[in-house]
Amino acid sequence: MDLIIKHGTIVTATDTYQADIAISGETITLIGHDLSGDATTRIIDARGRYLFPGGVDAHVHLDTPVMGTITADDYQSGTIAAACGGTTSIVDFCFQMPGQSLGDAIAGWHVRAAGKAAIDYGFHIVVADPTAAVLEELAGLPAQGITSFKLFMAYKDALMADDWTIIQVLEQARQSGALVMVHAENGDAAHLLQQRFLAAGQTGPKYHLLSRPPRIEAEAVARVITLAEFVGAPIFIVHMSCGEALDELVRGRARGVQVFAETCPHYLNTSVEDLDRPGFEGAKYCYSPPPRQKSDQEMLWHALANGTLQSVGSDHAPFNFVGQKELGCDDFTKIPSGAPGIEERLIMIYQGVHEGRLSINRFVELVSTAPARLFGLAPRKGSIAVGADADLVIWNPDATLELTPARLHQRVDYTINQGRHVRGLPEVVLLRGKVIVADRDYVGQIGSGQFLQRARFGQAMQ
Repeated sequence: MDLIIKHGTIVTATDTYQADIAISGETITLIGHDLSGDATTRIIDARGRYLFPGGVDAHVHLDTPVMGTITADDYQSGTIAAACGGTTSIVDFCFQMPGQSLGDAIAGWHVRAAGKAAIDYGFHIVVADPTAAVLEELAGLPAQGITSFKLFMAYKDALMADDWTIIQVLEQARQSGALVMVHAENGDAAHLLQQRFLAAGQTGPKYHLLSRPPRIEAEAVARVITLAEFVGAPIFIVHMSCGEALDELVRGRARGVQVFAETCPHYLNTSVEDLDRPGFEGAKYCYSPPPRQKSDQEMLWHALANGTLQSVGSDHAPFNFVGQKELGCDDFTKIPSGAPGIEERLIMIYQGVHEGRLSINRFVELVSTAPARLFGLAPRKGSIAVGADADLVIWNPDATLELTPARLHQRVDYTINQGRHVRGLPEVVLLRGKVIVADRDYVGQIGSGQFLQRARFGQAMQ
């Protein structure tokens, strides 16, 4: 045995118990009491600490071109930040450019990650130019370990997919064993409201919010669930933000549609009030869908606790306030949409445990186990079990931190959690048996992250 973690409290999605964990090479080889090795075995004492499976973040954007700029985090800075927050696996969105084949898009994303990734990673494919050849190309992606396709119902004249495209992609996914992910907002309706506000000279950040009311999200959720119902395909709705959309999710599921969904930490911790901050500060909170009412936050927390929502992704889309968000200082539609959060995801959701909103087992399910199952990474990732990768987080439930950009590792000049005092932090993080984070500092080897060949949808669901 190369390493034994002793005296910790193991927490999985179903159990909490005290035991030691033995690691040989990259995998967990034994879980038991009073484990011992030989003179070469390293011992880590985790007394008074929780042991979680490494976080799985299935919703990130790294080194991604958006609206004439590029996300502030590339694969090096973004995956280091993820690791320091307790995440050991990510699935990034590989964007197809107009006129580009999916194969060329994927090759470009492999170049972005090669030699830079500090943790393990996989790709979703974003279908932006759905030609007949591209739709045929989708069928071969699961064999390459890319088993999820992404569509946008938002962003008219850019990424927006019409209903026929959605139906065709759903059908291809059904046949090939992939899961379709959908950004559900009615792009035509949002475009109409945007044009009305701009024509009236209303250009500030709060009009990003007002041009994307809850019904625009709820209508798209209802429509795409109906399309999935007709095709007979599973579907995953990303970054749900409001009670109206949750209602449509519940209705679809009651009809027997195989629909899964997530929310993100920023919808649990920011609100409409943030878009109305003085000056241009509201631009920091321009993401799509936008923040909602505080009553929606409560509904989302309940949906996480009761199983209506299956997982939490960061939707890490970092743009510096100075020089990037400022691109939209005279026109809210030109503000790059997104916010940082890859490092804070586990920390912010753990506050729900601290506040009594979630059980600690449900926390593990949401940030690690469920996304690993849904996106074809289980049982290798997302669990603490013999034979699983030794991706582990030693968590100090009593550690505290005031969140500021200076205390985080994301390469962006602000955090939407500025000044929040949090309790409970990752202390040590292991990736496949190697310590890569100690005392919240990255101590691993850049480029040691591996590309994850993911299983077809359903194969890792049990």
